[in-house]
Amino acid sequence: MTLNVGNPSPRLNGRAPIVRSAHCIGGGSSVNAMVYTRAPASDFDDWGADGWEPKNLIPLMKKLESYEVLPDRPTHGYGGPIKVSYGGCKLGVTEEFIRVGTTYHKRKYVEDTDDLETCNTYIMGKVGKRVKRVIFQDKRAVGVEFTSDPVSCPDAGQSSSIVRASKLVVVSAGAFGSPAILERSGIGAEAILKRCGIQQLVDLPGVGENYCGLRDHNLVSVPYFCADGAITMDSLWRGKGNIIEHVAQWKINDKSLIAQNGIDAKIKWRPDDDELKAMGSAFQPRWKEFFQDRPDKAVAIFALSEGYAGLLSGSLPPRNCLAAFYFTLYPASAGSVHIKLDENGQEGLDFNTGYLDDPSDIVPLNFGYKKTREILRRMPSYRGEVPAGHPCFPEGSAAVCRETTGPVDLNAPDLIYTAEDDEAIDRYNRDCVSTTWHSLGTCAMKPRADQGVVDARLNVYGVTNLKVADMSIAPKNVGTNTYSTALLIGEKAAMIIADELGIECRPYRMIISMYFTRRSLIRNQNVSQNSKDDIRIDPLARISTLSAFPLHAHLACRSVLVASTAAVQEPPILSSFISSFIFLITQSI
Repeated sequence: MTLNVGNPSPRLNGRAPIVRSAHCIGGGSSVNAMVYTRAPASDFDDWGADGWEPKNLIPLMKKLESYEVLPDRPTHGYGGPIKVSYGGCKLGVTEEFIRVGTTYHKRKYVEDTDDLETCNTYIMGKVGKRVKRVIFQDKRAVGVEFTSDPVSCPDAGQSSSIVRASKLVVVSAGAFGSPAILERSGIGAEAILKRCGIQQLVDLPGVGENYCGLRDHNLVSVPYFCADGAITMDSLWRGKGNIIEHVAQWKINDKSLIAQNGIDAKIKWRPDDDELKAMGSAFQPRWKEFFQDRPDKAVAIFALSEGYAGLLSGSLPPRNCLAAFYFTLYPASAGSVHIKLDENGQEGLDFNTGYLDDPSDIVPLNFGYKKTREILRRMPSYRGEVPAGHPCFPEGSAAVCRETTGPVDLNAPDLIYTAEDDEAIDRYNRDCVSTTWHSLGTCAMKPRADQGVVDARLNVYGVTNLKVADMSIAPKNVGTNTYSTALLIGEKAAMIIADELGIECRPYRMIISMYFTRRSLIRNQNVSQNSKDDIRIDPLARISTLSAFPLHAHLACRSVLVASTAAVQEPPILSSFISSFIFLITQSI
C-alpha cells in the first residue's frame, strides 16, 4: 500500500489524514472490501458528458455483470466477467440488523438497491516500475519515461528508460497517480509546475483539483461487543482461526468464512422529516439544494460489519465484535492533490483532502453515529459498546458507553444526548473520519474552462494522442462504492480506444499484450533497443500475450498504456478481436 498523507486540517482537529492506495496492478480494483454497489442513474446525468448518459452506460453495466442475486432484472447483466452474489456464507447478525432496521428504523427491505434508482431501503449486501512522465514531440504524446520503483525493487538501479508509442498513450494511474504524471509531464497550473522546476507544456489548472468533486466519501467505523455464541469474522481477521479448515470447507461446498467479506447488510439512507428536523439547521441548505428533489440520491450508507478490524483490534480481548460504519456519499467539501518538492528536493504530494471543510458535511456523520448506535443496541447479539472506540461522553451522561449483558427492547426510547454529548460526538467524528478509498475527480471530464482536464473522449486538453482512463476523470461524485464505476469507466474507455484504433470489439473479451518494461521478458527479435535507455516496440513484436482478458481490468489499473499498430496472427477464434497491440506499463506512486 502507498500512504498518501494529507496536510493537517483544523476541521479534523489538526490531524493529517492518510489515504491509502493499493501498490499493485489493478490498484483499488485489486485490493478492496469486495462490496459491490452501483451509483444512481442521475449521477451520470449530472456528469453532463456526451456519450456518458445512463442510456449509453447501462448496456456496459450489464455487459460487465453476472448478477446472481435475482433473475431477469432489466438493468442487470447475466453473462459478464464480474460475478455479483451474496457470497458463500451468510452470518446471523446480518438478519438481526435487517430486522431491527425494518421495524425500529421503519424502512423497507429489498433485494436490489443497485437498480440505478432505489435507495432508503435495507439490503443484504505488474508492479516494479514508476512512470516519471509522458514524452512529447511538440504536443503529441509519443511514449513514457520510467524508472524502477525503489519500494518494489530496492536492489534495482534508478536509471531512466523510455518506451515509445506510435499511436496512443493512456494514463490510468488513479486519482493520485494520474494528475502527478501529468504535472511531471508539464501539464498543469503554472504555479504548481514552476515551484517544482518543471517547464510548462500546457496550462491546465484543473489538474489535481476537484479532489472531492472527486469527494472521497467520509467514513467512520465504530466497534461494539457481540455475543459469544454469534459467528463473526474476528478469529480470521485477527489470525486466530484455522484457515486450513476454512479452505477445506470452501473447496467442498463454497460455504466458508473465507467466501465472505463480513459486510452483508446496508441501507442507502435518506432522512425522513423527523430525522431532518433532528439534524438541525446546518444541513437544511445542502438538503434543499442537492437532495430534496433527487429521490434516488442517498445521503449516506449505514452498514454492519460482522467483526472488527479497526485500529483498536490489536488491543481488544479475544472475543466477538461488530462494527457499525457510516459514510456520506455526496460531501460538499473539495480538496486537491499536486506534486511538490521537499527541502531535500525529493518529490512528494501537496494533498488537501478537504474533509469537513464545508460545515454541512459533519451533520450526517453526527446523526449517523446516533442512528447506527440505536440500531445495534436493539440487536439480540449486542453486548455493549467498546468504550475506547466511541466518543468520550461526560461522566454521568446517559450516553456513556459500556459493556452490557444484552440489548434494549425494540421499543425502548432513544438515548437523549445533551449539548455536551453532541460536542463529544462532533469531536469524535472529526478525530476519526477517514477515507473510504473512493478517490476520484482529479483529472475531471469537464469543459476546459470549468477546470476540466479531459473531454468526453478522454483526451487531455491541449495535447494529442494522450488520454486518461480511471476514476480521476469522474467530474462529480457517485453515490456508491466506486469499484463498479471504475469498471464502467474502463469498459467505456475500451470502446473509445477500440473505435479510434480501428479495433472490432466483440462482447466481453479482447486480446491484450502486456509489456512489462523488464528487458529480461523481451523474447522477440522485432523489439529493437535504439540505445541503452530507449526501447521501441516495432510492429509485429510479440510480447507476453494474454488472451481473453477483459480490457477494463487493465484500464482500472494504476498504469500507463502504450498502443502500437501491429498485424497479429491469432487463433481464428481470437483473430478478429484486435488489430493492434496494447502495451501496459505498471505505475507505482
